[in-house]
Amino acid sequence: MQIRERLFHAVSFELIALAFIVPVSALLVEKDSTDMLLVSAGMTLFAVIWNYVYNLLFDKFIGSNRMERKIGIRVVHALGFEIGMLVFTIPLVSWYLSLSFIDTLILEAGMLSFILIYTGVFNWLYDVYQPYKKYFGKQCSE
Repeated sequence: MQIRERLFHAVSFELIALAFIVPVSALLVEKDSTDMLLVSAGMTLFAVIWNYVYNLLFDKFIGSNRMERKIGIRVVHALGFEIGMLVFTIPLVSWYLSLSFIDTLILEAGMLSFILIYTGVFNWLYDVYQPYKKYFGKQCSE
């Protein structure tokens, strides 16, 4: 993937995830939806940057032919991404929402459960359907 396609991939991933996460998390933690939107926006900004860096490094070590990746590599990919996210976000979310560490872990566990599945499915569908090339033309990404 070239830079434009990586950015398209990362932003698409995050916008679709936000559509699910913001309303559900606001209900579950009984916090103001504005607070959850700010937390989600901050996490999304971090995730977009992390997604770009992580996938660049992953491709460098595993190889850039994503069509040949089997389920095991896709599971490793998703787990590595999420572990990196958790290391950075748990302390910040706990502080901003005034949640205990345990409550934050529970919230993050729910999000992680969703995101683990979502990450694998999104990336698989993205690789199969190649929406960037479909909408912007093959020449834009090469």
